[in-house]
Order: sequence, then structure tokens, then C-alpha cells
Amino acid sequence: MPEGTDLPVLVIGAGPIGLAAAAHLTERGLTPLVLEAGPAAATAVREWGHVRLFSTWVELIDPTAEKLLALTGWTRPDGATYPTGADWAEKYLQPLADVLGDTVRYNTTVTGVARAGRDRVVDSGREDQPFTVHLTGADGREERITAAAVIDASGTWSTPSPLGADGLPAIGEKTHAARISYRVPDLKDPAVRARYAGKRTAVVGSGASAFTALATLADLATQERGTHAVWVLRRGITGSTFGGGSADQLPARGALGQAAKAAVESGHATALTGFRTAAVEQAGDKLALVSEDGHHAEDLDEIIVLTGLRPDLGFLSELRLGLDERLQAPTELAPLIDPNQHSCGTVYPHGVNELSHPEQGVHLVGMKSYGRAPTFLAMTGYEQVRSIAAHLAGDTEAAQRVELTLPETGVCGGAGLFDEPAAEQGGGGGCCAAPAAAPVPVAISIGASLEQASASGGCC
Repeated sequence: MPEGTDLPVLVIGAGPIGLAAAAHLTERGLTPLVLEAGPAAATAVREWGHVRLFSTWVELIDPTAEKLLALTGWTRPDGATYPTGADWAEKYLQPLADVLGDTVRYNTTVTGVARAGRDRVVDSGREDQPFTVHLTGADGREERITAAAVIDASGTWSTPSPLGADGLPAIGEKTHAARISYRVPDLKDPAVRARYAGKRTAVVGSGASAFTALATLADLATQERGTHAVWVLRRGITGSTFGGGSADQLPARGALGQAAKAAVESGHATALTGFRTAAVEQAGDKLALVSEDGHHAEDLDEIIVLTGLRPDLGFLSELRLGLDERLQAPTELAPLIDPNQHSCGTVYPHGVNELSHPEQGVHLVGMKSYGRAPTFLAMTGYEQVRSIAAHLAGDTEAAQRVELTLPETGVCGGAGLFDEPAAEQGGGGGCCAAPAAAPVPVAISIGASLEQASASGGCC
């Protein structure tokens, strides 16, 4: 960042990583300006506030942010417990935003970022220009401000991936949007509970969010007769499908996979493997999913799509970003987070080197930096912004230093349900090959069931 500038460092998003970035910038004597589209801190986190995280409090609080909070008499919650999203927002993120005061602006949406007076084509004088940022307020009023650097911590929550296996919306997905959700259901909400009680619901996805939805619907099935989930997987099932189990260094993450496994083993959910959705069709008053090879999953009342999230890059279109063509993550970071090769713990801590772009002074952080990869942990984001703040302040040694040790094993992404670790899971592997046979519904039972599932159509 140029010396002597009095322009702020723009931080997009007042979520956990954006607020941590502001705390680190403040500690470094730089001036952050945090722009949040919602009416309060952590608006996205609040939308999944009913879900319990699989990280404990000690893993969810940035050390530098805690220093700022301590000045107000704030006390950290019990570090060994697992908060819900609502807990995280109310007990930590909103108090942190309040400490940061006027540096956080709410109800402000960033609609575009560019170099002042330069579109992405122009080379001349580009790096000498500050960033120009276009904003829209809640009342629709437009505004333009300038910034010395940009840290985009806007996340990926607002852009869930669609149902279609080709990455595009399935045919009929938009037509039947009223019966399709892209979020883990909150069954404490009477309207949501009524939507799924006694119904047959397809849950599409294989990550932690899908595990959570399966466990949630299984619990509902014990209370409401007729409730059943059809778990739709694009691949098959092996011993590793349900995560790290008792071997996971984040015990609640391991327990979450076990809860999903129990949902299937109890008969409250049926696994449909090797099913790549191409269309949604109406069949009387029911819905049916149609696979790319013409098979049907029928008699469905509702569909929950949990196939991942993806970054919104539209408002950054005038910046020169270096992004991996598959993951839409920074080019240097992408090989480290490839979900085909890595879990949370096998991604070594990283910072400014991996998060830089051809456009100097721009950094995508947090979930946004991971693009379409689902393996992000809050601790990783805190380390990212620590390094970037040091870099912007001119402290090269601190920017290059690693100050984080991550837990190993398991599958990351999404959130958990329980504070208690679940039963042990056997090991297993898999090749991630596409199934050769037709999709087969498998009601998994204890014992040889995983072999049966694998044999019926592929693995992973």
C-alpha cells in the first residue's frame, strides 16, 4: 500500500473474517472501512443461526479481535463448547462490530470495484490509482468512494450451487422453486417444520450441510409419521463417505457424519447413489428428479439442494484477478485446497503470497478465497487476514510468518449438530469413480451395508 495515503482499506463483509481483518488493520494503525449489505454484523451467519458449528469457541475467536473486545470487559465464552451460528453472531461478532464502531457501515451493498479512471483493459498508470468502489444503500441511493486497498470477505452464502449435475440449474429447477430450498431446515420454525413433517424430501449433496439436513429430518421422522429423506448422491458410498468419525481432530465434525450414517441405518433416509440430476418434473401433486441417464427419483414433496456454494465475482469484473479455472480460487491457493486431494487439516496455513492477484492491493479472503472448495475453517481465515494486514502495513517478516496449526483429517465445510462425539466409524477408502451401473436406492443397515452400497454403484 502506498506510503502516506489517508485512504481507508475497504473490507467487504462484516462476517467473521471481515471483522477480523478490520481488527488486524486497526492494530496495525491502518484505517479499515467495513461495508456490510445486511442490517447487522454477520448477516449470513444469522441465516443459519439454528445450526451448531463443529468448531469450538476457542477455534472461532480471532486473537487480535479478542484483544479489542477485552478492553470493553468482554469475556470469552467457554472455549470447549460448540456455539450455534446465532451464538457466534450475538456473543462475539456483533460485539466485535460494535467495538469497531463507525468503521462498520450496514445496509450498504458493493456493486462494483475498479481502479479509479481505469477499466480492466487500461495499463497506463494503473497501479498509481486508488480503487474506486460503487455502493448502493438500503434506500437505493448510489455512492462512490475510494480506497487504498480492497479485502473481499463477502463469502459465498448468497450464491448456492444449483441442483443440476452440470453446474447449471436443472431443467424445471426454477419452475418448481417454491418447493426447493438451498438451506438446512430450521425445524424450530413452525412453518418450516410443517413444510417437511410427514413429507418425503430429497436431500441432494454429500457434505456436512447435507449430513446436517439428513440428521435433522431423521429426528423429525421419529416425531412425525411419514417423514422420510431420500439422500441423492452423485457418486456412491464407501467407509469414507461419512467423514473422519472418531479419528477427526474436530470431534463434532466426526459426530456429524455419524449422525447422517445413523439416519440412513435407521431407515429414516434412503441413499440413492450414482444419480446426477438433469431435471425436475411434476408428477401429479408430487415432484420427480430425473437423472442424466433417464432414471427417476419419484414421489417427492420437497427438495433440499446442498451441493455447495460458489463466489459472486460479478462486482469484481473490472479488476485483474488471477483465479483457478476450476475452483475460482486464487491461482496459488487452488492446488492447496483442491477437494479431490485435501481436507481442512491438510491445507497448510497460508497468507498474502497465496492470496495475491495481478491487481496489486486486492485480496479475496475467507470462504470467498476458497472459491468452490468446501474445506474452509474460520481459523484459516483469521491467519489469512493477519498476514494481509501485516503486508499492507509493510511488515514483510510478519506477513510471511505462519502462526497457525490446523486440525487434521475429516471432511470440512458446513456445520454440525451436536456437542457430543458420536460412535466410532470404520476406515475406508474409495476411488471417486463414476458408477457404471444404474442408480440404486440403498437402505443401509449395520454390518455389510457399506459393501452393498459400494457394489451398487461406484464409490466416494
